[in-house]
Formats: sequence, structure tokens, C-alpha cells
Amino acid sequence: MKVYSVFDKEFAEFGQVLNGFDFSELLEKMKDLPNPKDSTVYKMGEKKLEKLPIKKQLQNSLFGGMDIQIGYCNGRNTKLNCLEYHKNSELNICLYDTYLILGRLCDVNDFMFDTANCKLFFVPAGTGVELYETALHYAPCHKNADTGFIVAVVLPKGTNGKRPTFAKNTKADDYLTCNNKWLLPHKDSSEAKKGAIVGLTGENIDIQSIL
Repeated sequence: MKVYSVFDKEFAEFGQVLNGFDFSELLEKMKDLPNPKDSTVYKMGEKKLEKLPIKKQLQNSLFGGMDIQIGYCNGRNTKLNCLEYHKNSELNICLYDTYLILGRLCDVNDFMFDTANCKLFFVPAGTGVELYETALHYAPCHKNADTGFIVAVVLPKGTNGKRPTFAKNTKADDYLTCNNKWLLPHKDSSEAKKGAIVGLTGENIDIQSIL
């Protein structure tokens, strides 16, 4: 699988690199977060990160003043497993060298997406990126198994919380698994095995061979 950088022109249809922000204090605090050796962990909001001045800066500049949460996704991972999207951008700030496997929402046909349409992007340590609403994404992948990945995840407050209860109106409602989270799992993923409706065809991409 070809590896692109988030600084390459190919990234422009998925997102942008975040310039003009000082992430140094945030990155320092991220060093103390949980970092599983053989799995991943996700937390919607982490108080020690949300107390930092960077929260207000990101909230105003990139979310137009809407309330946000700063959580994290950390650990070790080399597989795609699923893709998801939100009704807004997502910010990822990476403590260590990280890979992101991304797709385009416009390539979803009747809630099925062929993983052959994915692209792999390298995010250097210390870099922050904005993933646009139209960028399909899921858990990051590590570059170095010794460090794993530690990624701050910034989203509108409440995203990935408990799924709302309502009478379904559209097919999309079947794929809403959490608050503001539409999920397309691969059949081999643990999410699909737990009952989530399959939304990916093709190979469950594993980047282990390039590490």
C-alpha cells in the first residue's frame, strides 16, 4: 500500500495540517495518558487536556465557538477494521509518528465502501491535522511498536457518547452506533461480530508489512 504524507497534495481532499497553534503543552500532557501495549483505548474527554489554553483556541478557530471535547485514542494497531464519519471535522494531534487509513464519504455506495479506495497517510510526531466531515477514518495505526500511538482527538462535545433513541427514518439510522458516529465495519472486525451492520467490502487492510 502506497504511503503518503499529510504534507502531500493527496491529503487535501481529506483534511489539512494545522498550522498557527502551539501544541507543546498539550503534547507534554499526552505523555502521561494510558498507552496499552496490545490494544487500543479511547476516551471522549480528558480533563487534564481540556484544562489547557489550547482548548479555547481550537474551539474558536476551528469549531466557530461550539463547545468541544479533547479526548484521546492510544495504543497499538495495524488494521483498518472499520471506518466512521461524523457531521463535523475531527482534529487529531499525534504525540508519536502515526499512520491514518482514510477514505472518502463520496465513495460510499448504499452504505457500502470498498477498502481498495482507502489511502494511507503518515503523520509525523508532534503534528496536528483536521479531518474533514467527508473523510472516513477510524483508529490510528502505530509506526513504532515500542511507542505505539498517542493521539489527542478533538470533536464537538458529546460526540461518541450514548446513541440517541428515536424511531428510524432513513437507512443511515442503522449505522448510527453512538452520538454523532456513523460506523461502517468490516465483516472481520470485532464491531461486526458484536452486531454492527457490515459496511466495508474488500480486504481488512493491515499495514504490518510496511512497519
